[in-house]
Amino acid sequence: MPGQNIIIRKFEPRDKDEVRRIIHDTAFMGEPAGVFFQGEKIISDSLTLYFTDYEPQSCFVAEADGKVAGCLIGTKNKAASEKVIKDKIAPYLLWEALRSGVLFKKKNIMFIINCLSSLIKGEFKMSDFTIVYPATFHINVKAGFRGVKLGSRLIEAYERYLREEDITGVHLATMSDAAAKFFFRHGFQLLHRGRRSYFRHILHRDVPLYIYGKKLYP
Repeated sequence: MPGQNIIIRKFEPRDKDEVRRIIHDTAFMGEPAGVFFQGEKIISDSLTLYFTDYEPQSCFVAEADGKVAGCLIGTKNKAASEKVIKDKIAPYLLWEALRSGVLFKKKNIMFIINCLSSLIKGEFKMSDFTIVYPATFHINVKAGFRGVKLGSRLIEAYERYLREEDITGVHLATMSDAAAKFFFRHGFQLLHRGRRSYFRHILHRDVPLYIYGKKLYP
């Protein structure tokens, strides 16, 4: 059984390629991002570049039997991270998508159109949770290494780190019912429930969106 020897440690530069691969390969509710977007470099950059290049100190990896099998990429201040993404990363991603032609692939055009439709329908509107829960994170575990508590141990390490940094709270988003139950078991409370329709062309249904938060100090 995998995961007999589990080590949770801080992210290091040598982990970058494997972290990108794990996140790409689990981005679609545990399945590869290629299901909805064609262009591994662009989607991996969009999901990981801020965390690995601008705030690597807030990221962790899980080694199982000597291999990186899971990761948690986070930020202590979501509002600040979004400004970096808007000012520095988004222009780079747009240029790369145009230069490489990725933006014009049929699958990607469909996804972009559906995202714009979701935006127009108001599906992205929600309260600002960053005042009480300033930190956020994404957690991804390889298929074959799930069920051996890598996710639990990554969250525990991240929460210890946030408390050491005097961060008052943390929140996250998930589209998975199973993940929602997982975070609830770890002391997170439901802050918001909505729906997203931008995967309807793939799943033929809307998916739920859950926002969970946890206060780290009374």
